[in-house]
Amino acid sequence: MSTITIKIGRSVRTLREGRRLSQEALADLAGVSRSFLGEIERGEAVPSIETLQKLADALGEKLSFLITQYERLDE
Repeated sequence: MSTITIKIGRSVRTLREGRRLSQEALADLAGVSRSFLGEIERGEAVPSIETLQKLADALGEKLSFLITQYERLDE
């Protein structure tokens, strides 16, 4: 697991939990499986840019916002 995948996963999880969505609900909204979303959140899977866009859309955010959340984990 790379630092990048771990931080992306943490960012997705934080945003999902902040919106009080279950993994299943976010997965349904984004059109991905719940197990794949869990792997992303744990940093075990490397999501494509297309998947990241789907997740951002499902969270009601721009992809750039998701990236900003990722970058803030360094601060």
